[in-house]
Amino acid sequence: MTIVIGEFKMDRRKFLKKSAAATLFIGSGLFLPACRRNLRTDLMGNDQIANVHAIETLDPDGYKILTYASLAPSGHNSQPWFVRVNSRLEWVVGSDADRLLKVVDSSNRETLLSLGAFVENLVQAAGNFGYAVETKVIAQDRFDPDVIKINLSKSKPVDIPLSRMVTRRTVKSHLLSAQLKSSDVNDFSKSVDGHFFYFPRGTDHAEIMNKQAVENYSIQSENQKAVEELASWIRLKDTKAKKFRDGLTLDGMEITGLAGWVVRNFMDNKKVMTKTFTDKGIQRTKEQVKEGAGWVVITSDGNTVKDLIETGRRFQRMALTAREKMIGIHPMTQALEEEHGQKNIKENHGARVIPQFMLRLGYLNKYPDPVSLRRPVEWFVRV
Repeated sequence: MTIVIGEFKMDRRKFLKKSAAATLFIGSGLFLPACRRNLRTDLMGNDQIANVHAIETLDPDGYKILTYASLAPSGHNSQPWFVRVNSRLEWVVGSDADRLLKVVDSSNRETLLSLGAFVENLVQAAGNFGYAVETKVIAQDRFDPDVIKINLSKSKPVDIPLSRMVTRRTVKSHLLSAQLKSSDVNDFSKSVDGHFFYFPRGTDHAEIMNKQAVENYSIQSENQKAVEELASWIRLKDTKAKKFRDGLTLDGMEITGLAGWVVRNFMDNKKVMTKTFTDKGIQRTKEQVKEGAGWVVITSDGNTVKDLIETGRRFQRMALTAREKMIGIHPMTQALEEEHGQKNIKENHGARVIPQFMLRLGYLNKYPDPVSLRRPVEWFVRV
């Protein structure tokens, strides 16, 4: 017999066995607090920024700067960066070949956008600690491992709220339908140097974006290699999450409460690749595009490595101010990853518009805490 809870099916015998154990916790009052846990806080501490370091060529300021930098977003939370420390004030930021999304990001476009977001965090954090940063793109093509050279020099500290980096997060649910205020649209546009297009909910263009988000998610769900790649980055079990400190946790996918407990206890990564799971993903996408204030497209001037790094930096500048505006941001990337989506997006934008981000936005009544995990600096620094 199969039991269904919410979206998930499970074997009756396994359910009864594990539920019996859970009942003991419920009866003792221990189970419900456990559902409200925050694995990120458990692993990274309340301040989430370490005060110690174990890298000889990196001083405490450098360690903290790189910790803040690592809070940047990335596809599947793959954290595709490494930093080679040549000296205390000279670093190289590069792309880790073992962390590339070779199926859905075969051109390395999204990797470079993520490295741009990483560098923006780095520059802002360095400014707070009293360092000026000179950045230079040194990669000749999208797959060069060494991408950006970083030179730091002592300077007057800049008052930049580092809490923005700690509390930034992707928000996929509960986006309100009210249109964005003109003041917020203007602020966002300034932060991305005008490379910004807002399509309010209900407009023809927003409807096109809704359709492309669903269609291309469905197309990608039928690509077995893409599904396998996604499954390899999903951390269903806490043991895996604690071991790797990356990827997509249930909290990050916003599968929480009883549904999260069911998945954590009854599913494995093989089941993530089943049609039942991918169909639920398609259904969630259909429901998500019904929410929010509409869509934002962030564009670039070109498609060079430098263009992509700068676009990633622009996006991050915008994302770091979203929480204080109570605006949730949900990147929906499939339409820019799939050939079908690329064709349709191109046909519905001007010839000179080069979209690099498709973002669903909306105001929130309550902003959720950040939950995505990050690797310690020691794990991505090379000396």
